[in-house]
Amino acid sequence: MKQPIFTGSAVAIVMPFRDGGVDFETLGDLLDFHLENGTDAVVVCGTTGEASTMTYEERAETIAFCVRHVGERVPVIAGSGSNSTENAVTLSREAERQGADALLVVTPYYNKASQAGLLRHYRTIADAVSLPIILYNVPSRTGVSIAPETYAALAGHPNIVGVKEASGNLGNIQRTRALCPEDFAIWSGNDDETVPICALGGKGVISVAANVLPAEMHRLTQLCLKNDFAAAGKLQVELKDFCDAMFCEVNPIPVKTALGLLGWRVGELRSPMCPPSAENLERIKTALAKYGLPVT
Repeated sequence: MKQPIFTGSAVAIVMPFRDGGVDFETLGDLLDFHLENGTDAVVVCGTTGEASTMTYEERAETIAFCVRHVGERVPVIAGSGSNSTENAVTLSREAERQGADALLVVTPYYNKASQAGLLRHYRTIADAVSLPIILYNVPSRTGVSIAPETYAALAGHPNIVGVKEASGNLGNIQRTRALCPEDFAIWSGNDDETVPICALGGKGVISVAANVLPAEMHRLTQLCLKNDFAAAGKLQVELKDFCDAMFCEVNPIPVKTALGLLGWRVGELRSPMCPPSAENLERIKTALAKYGLPVT
């Protein structure tokens, strides 16, 4: 029986940049912050980490750094998706060489693959590595969504262990749970859907909000995993405004801006990402103030 890579809250960690490269000193400080505040796993080189703007060499160095720094205290999950199957295989093999515990593989973007194409894409990647793979379904960013029936077919592969579900389609998630074996894990990919997805048997969340509120997102998932959905639902509602503010512009613009306001040296967003509008900057500041976080 397959085991989930983690249960609880995994942070989709932002990537600090400085002088045209990755700021490993700040990245180490961020990792320590998460380890001290209960984060259950780290996802590096994902969408929130601006991986699409990083070179292959930067990605390899960053994964290796995270693996060394975390030191097996929590799983390190490496983003290795691409809209090219061949490139995704290359990235996945390199992440495995650098010591990642698992892979997060987004659906191929722009190509708008058919369900048959998705099956071939994911099976090719899974056959090329020995690491467990978490699928990533985020149709708002990629233009394609994995169907429940496709999940059921992919769940039979020994290396495909679950999915980060960010479709916002709870009906499809229910159908996925009904069609897939019990050991096919589902993690929420939307912070504000953590409780409902956990109520459907989900194992936690891969979180953007955890970059700023790691202890709160850990607590939220622990309440869910203990089946205390009354308390979890109350906390989810309390976090709603903050979660919404972290998506007032395209991720990771708001969350990286928030960390900068809190004094973290996360550096600038890499083009084509850009700073938020004046209106949304005030919204981010208001969200931080509501949770008593000191803006510098």
